[in-house]
Amino acid sequence: FMHGYRYPDHERRAAQIARDIGFTQVSTSHQVSPLMKLVSRGDTTVVDAYLSPILRRYVDRVAADLGDTPLQFMQSNGGLTDARLFQGKDSILSGPAGGVVGMVETARMAGFAKVIGFDMGGTSTDVSHYDGEYERTFETQVAGIRMRAPMMNIHTVAAGGGSILHFDGARYRVGPDSAGADPGPACYRRGGPLTVTDCNVMLGKVQPQYFPAVFGPDADQPLDDRAVRRKFEDMARTIHEETGDDRTPEEVAEGFLKIAVENMANAIKKISVQRGHDVTEYVLNGFGGAAGQHACLVADALGMNTVFLHPFAGVLSAYGMGLADVRAIREKAVEAPLAAGLTAPLMEIIEGLEQDARAEIDGQGIAKENVETFRRAHLRYKGTDTALIVPFGDRNKMIDEFEVLHRQRYGFTAPGRGHIIEAVSVEVVGRAGMAEDADIEDIPGVAALRPMTLVPMTSGGKTYETPVYRTEALLPGDRLAGPTILVENTSTIVVEPGWAAEMTRKGHLILTRAEPRPEVHAIGTQADPVMLEIFNNLFMSIAEQMGTTLANTSYSVNIKERLDFSCAVFDRKGELIANAPHIPVHLGSMGESIRAVMRDNAGKIKPGNVYALNAPYNGGTHLPDVTVITPVFDDKGQDILFYVGSRGHHADIGGITPGSMPPDSKTVEEEGVLIDNFLLVDQGNLREDALRDLLCGGTYPVRNFDQNLADLAAQIAANEKGAQELRKMVDHFGLETVWAYMDHVQDNAEESVRRVLDVLTDGQFTCEMDNGAVIDVKITVNHKKREATLDFSGSSAQLDSNFNAPTAVCHAAVLYTFRTLIDDDIPLNAGCLKPLKLVIPKKSMLAPVYPAAVVAGNVETSMIITDALFGALGALASSQGSCNNFTFGNDRHQYYETICGGSGAGPDFDGTDAVHTHMTNTRLTDPEVLEWRFPVLVERFAIRQGSGGAGAHPGGNGVVRRIRFLEDMTAAILSSHRRVPPHGIDGGGAGMIGRNAVERAGGTVEELTGTDRRELKPGDVFIIETPGGGGFGAV
Repeated sequence: FMHGYRYPDHERRAAQIARDIGFTQVSTSHQVSPLMKLVSRGDTTVVDAYLSPILRRYVDRVAADLGDTPLQFMQSNGGLTDARLFQGKDSILSGPAGGVVGMVETARMAGFAKVIGFDMGGTSTDVSHYDGEYERTFETQVAGIRMRAPMMNIHTVAAGGGSILHFDGARYRVGPDSAGADPGPACYRRGGPLTVTDCNVMLGKVQPQYFPAVFGPDADQPLDDRAVRRKFEDMARTIHEETGDDRTPEEVAEGFLKIAVENMANAIKKISVQRGHDVTEYVLNGFGGAAGQHACLVADALGMNTVFLHPFAGVLSAYGMGLADVRAIREKAVEAPLAAGLTAPLMEIIEGLEQDARAEIDGQGIAKENVETFRRAHLRYKGTDTALIVPFGDRNKMIDEFEVLHRQRYGFTAPGRGHIIEAVSVEVVGRAGMAEDADIEDIPGVAALRPMTLVPMTSGGKTYETPVYRTEALLPGDRLAGPTILVENTSTIVVEPGWAAEMTRKGHLILTRAEPRPEVHAIGTQADPVMLEIFNNLFMSIAEQMGTTLANTSYSVNIKERLDFSCAVFDRKGELIANAPHIPVHLGSMGESIRAVMRDNAGKIKPGNVYALNAPYNGGTHLPDVTVITPVFDDKGQDILFYVGSRGHHADIGGITPGSMPPDSKTVEEEGVLIDNFLLVDQGNLREDALRDLLCGGTYPVRNFDQNLADLAAQIAANEKGAQELRKMVDHFGLETVWAYMDHVQDNAEESVRRVLDVLTDGQFTCEMDNGAVIDVKITVNHKKREATLDFSGSSAQLDSNFNAPTAVCHAAVLYTFRTLIDDDIPLNAGCLKPLKLVIPKKSMLAPVYPAAVVAGNVETSMIITDALFGALGALASSQGSCNNFTFGNDRHQYYETICGGSGAGPDFDGTDAVHTHMTNTRLTDPEVLEWRFPVLVERFAIRQGSGGAGAHPGGNGVVRRIRFLEDMTAAILSSHRRVPPHGIDGGGAGMIGRNAVERAGGTVEELTGTDRRELKPGDVFIIETPGGGGFGAV
């Protein structure tokens, strides 16, 4: 129920009715997850209702077999609980949580306080971070389901021993698909594909004679190293035939392994480096069946110098459960300003939570002296959604600790903004007692350690005669230099060259870097299929790190919470190299902005300069999207090596309406402040006064300069992060190599598009818009040259309205469309456009000139261009074709959202209901949050049944959204397909047109156009019904 966490009476009554009519499992959201956010709380409740009966049957069965023996289960939060109290919602990540506890406790026994967990299994790798306190998240996504329950903060990447190896004609690829346990890797004798495990067999790092004979159809044979060699020989032959590359099977295997290691290292960076932690101060605790084979390589990729491996590393998740404490966590939403008078009522809430949690612990036989209580407050700044957890106590102390934590995590504080206490939580811990590993007893008269055998093992392109030892044979103080292989019952440990392994008195293996790593990796400038994949991932990782920095340090909800921003890396010519997967319409167009800065400042750019622009006629999209561009110079400050850019949608950039999205603007001046080639930072000095003059001067100035300034500072910080990472890459690989691979990744994307063109035919399509304008595109494919011309000459001339789309937007739509046609994981970069020639007539609605209005061109016309392109290709029916931009506000409140609709159907799939499509990719505010922060009621938000077009594959349905206003407000809608329906393809029916209306408190209904605004009074309802997608194929 909406707001059930705060007013649970209706949920209780409904639950009682359900029990009265015979339901035995009833989950209520106020008990399952008593926190604000309807969607994630609802998802969590559904998961609990689904899993709890299944778990209960299993638990009862196990309990019956054990009789009077106490039975406990591991929870996702890292604590044990009595079997009778185990709930479905707390079971989701219980296995990995056991691994985190095992990681922390075993590292503590060995004297390590700062730990990175590296849990590598067959299908995936889980990574985690610990620095004195378990890191938990109270909201996460698991398999696409939003879970609102306390869980260990674990990041998972699809790279395990069973990850399948692929060669796509240009690049080596690892995963994300897995061979699983059946058929498993090729060496399992079940006809499986080559996997990461097979790489280690091929390289001699996994020795079949030390594995049990449990493979093959009858589970009675050893690992099959011959089949592995045969398959790698076949792959090496294929690679040679397609590329001329003549590397050996061992070199092929090592190339794939290198990619897998980079993928795992990047996962660790996400939970450490990107959160401000220096991994060189940590130990890497490797566990899971495959971690020991890769731990040294992963540590090298991260610059870490110490690896810890416990005797039970192969089964540490299970062992960790035995080391875990009994824990009970209770939480309750507060959602109130942290005022001085709030402490007493908060204490009353906390004492109630503590009493409840203690009762759960006391019922499990824990002695009182072994019980500890932790009280916590979940604080956030007013107007944001991201809460940080601090110990509950004195108000000023909580604020101080929050500010310290916020600065550490996000790099800034905003003390004048006000603090909200989102929730309070209590954790009661019943200590199981500190477990310690016993010392190994000295055994006098033991002969010197000798290897069982010597085997060939390949590492770093060299083959070594490598000693093999059983770990159990090592005694305290024994030290083995790499390369060495250690085998044990549950895992294999590879000590790489340059590393050494030492056995401690407690039976722990400590692996340390014994020789310095090479400073620069000389790999040459020729395209290498292994390094092509690695550089693809590295460039993408840099853009992702920029995005993380921007989201963390930005001020506005638009950027921080709705993630309406994009970050990208460019070469020295201003060509897009890689982008984080953010907003499509931003990405294809940012290169135009880079080149505009290069052109307008030729010979004048200095180190430390940063530029800003939003000019639609110079690579911009619409005025709220402000691009910040940073040139990256060499160490001498003479030559520009790269560019990095970030584009963020600012909540307001001036103009005639709050939010700068006026539905009826006629000139660009009415849409906000035009920024064209503005020097934002001059040789390291922020030009704040000049920026203030620009944004606060003019006819329609910005409404909140401080917020604009804070978001621009965040964009500068994001760019600096990108620049730092690019410099590190140059230090590691050398400048010529990095430049070469910037070209190679574009060539790879270019070839991918050419392969698509090989199978495309000519096409033409015209999309009419509600205002009578048309987007007309003719696609002509030259199969001999493997090129295509996209001619928009039939499109309408420049419009008097704001539906003009800057040329950069058209480029973005083309780039996006052709990228989606490539059924492969390639980066979105400038290479995608090289085989495509665009013909766009000047002074048309797709190449407007100053002072044409453009605000709708970015969010509406871009969608129509995309649908026209898919139509000309015959690939996809029209989707809803609108972002359905809805804004409302008054002197105290401003709000902007885009609303989902139906997607178009394709030749072999139906459209999807209620999704964002194509050029937008942002979140919608949770309805409880919306109602809590704004004087509105979300009366209805539902799928608009029957609105999708009919067809052999029907289009997706749109949605109905009714919002009732409780204060005077100005509301505006900027939308399309309110007159012309979204088209079908190949005989498929059109989707239903959308509808906008206002229902007055007195009952009268005013029908609105696609672009309209109204003054609303308390009790009035704004109605938006979004279009459905078109169908594909006749019924």
